[in-house]
Amino acid sequence: MDYQVIVIGSGPGGYVAAIRCAQLGFKTAIVEKYNTLGGTCLNVGCIPSKALLDSTEHFHNAEHTFAEHGVEISKPKANLTQMIKRKAGVVKANVDGIAYLMKKNKIDVHTGVGSFVDKNTISIAPADGKAKTITGEKIIIATGSKPTPLPFAPFDKKRIISSTEALELKEIPKHLIVVGGGVIGMELGSVYARIGSKVTVVEFLDSIIPTMDGTLGKELQKSTKKLGMEFYLGHKVTAIENKGKEVLLKVEDKEGKQLELKGDYCLVSIGRRPYTEGLGLDKIGIETERGQIPVDNHLRTKIDNIYAIGDVVRGAMLAHKAEEEGVLVAEQLAGQKPHINYNLIPGVVYTWPEVASVGFTEEQLKKDRRVYKTGTFPYKALGRARASMDTDGLVKILADKNTDEILGVHIIGARAADMIAAGVVAMEYRASAEDVSRMSHAHPTYMEAVKEACLAATANRPIHM
Repeated sequence: MDYQVIVIGSGPGGYVAAIRCAQLGFKTAIVEKYNTLGGTCLNVGCIPSKALLDSTEHFHNAEHTFAEHGVEISKPKANLTQMIKRKAGVVKANVDGIAYLMKKNKIDVHTGVGSFVDKNTISIAPADGKAKTITGEKIIIATGSKPTPLPFAPFDKKRIISSTEALELKEIPKHLIVVGGGVIGMELGSVYARIGSKVTVVEFLDSIIPTMDGTLGKELQKSTKKLGMEFYLGHKVTAIENKGKEVLLKVEDKEGKQLELKGDYCLVSIGRRPYTEGLGLDKIGIETERGQIPVDNHLRTKIDNIYAIGDVVRGAMLAHKAEEEGVLVAEQLAGQKPHINYNLIPGVVYTWPEVASVGFTEEQLKKDRRVYKTGTFPYKALGRARASMDTDGLVKILADKNTDEILGVHIIGARAADMIAAGVVAMEYRASAEDVSRMSHAHPTYMEAVKEACLAATANRPIHM
């Protein structure tokens, strides 16, 4: 065999799996169809969207909060071209970093579309030139996902766009219509709302970010309405048509009442689907189920030397989930016994205020008929939040009513994305709400809100509320 491990796909799951395999002494190769490494996350997903979110948040603050802080400037102007240029620089720095890590760990990089010839042989077809084959003892599939289009309105990449095109617009939309109020829709909707676009969100379900705790969706909707975003919840899109310089949507509510929405761009962000096209799974007898590659608890497919991780398998489509799975497979191949607690993989929405969540939602606990108690603490009662003028949001703690063990941590507010790690640590060690409430938290910090929420859950005795 040419290699002990071949990884197909260089996104967070793939490149992390390759690095961990190399660290453990395996001769490793990675196959990537694009000329840059990093997959969706680094090139057209997590990293570039956060770059634009940060740029537009700076603009929003310059326009709305600088004066209150005593910083006087002339009226700022949004330069979308420069924002996109800076984003490209951030992306390049990250993908160059991954290329460096491949060299550092002596991982061979093969550029081209990888597909199975048999269970140990991968054909690599570059964009230009002749295809070649490599062989490997173990193969890890990490080919990620693609945006899901509406069946009656495929992406035309001009007016009906996916998140990929939304990161490369040449103009600030006058009216951006977002179909889907999940993570991607809310993040990119807020990007353009901050720099002057009218943004309308159409969501089929009754709340935005519907996979997270219901309280977070309600609070995020209140905050983003302050940006001028408007919402049609419980509405179904029945048609989208590119009219040249505008896009026309036909929308229907639950009672069947119809209305039309007109904008200059429509971002369809209804989710992502596993990307397995061109892999040649049929040649090795692997069939997908609802687009996903079936795997066992060790992430092994029905073919004993082939594994799959990340967005192509069951579970949340999150970069850090894929990374953990990449490490798990690599360490299993080395004879170790790693473990992932899938309930404790946090989810984050990088709007401002940020939203972060780990563990059970209140809706899940009610469905499971589990007895629980709730403690909440608002950011507006927090000294640090008042000092920074970030008073939107709250911390919500869910704990077992009998044992006080923390079952869920849900945060909307400044720095929630960083704060949620403390919730993950507490829950990994099965801490009680009282355990956290008795730990010293530095003052003044946003993390004090977590302590106060735990106090509220433990004995309904928050100090500062």
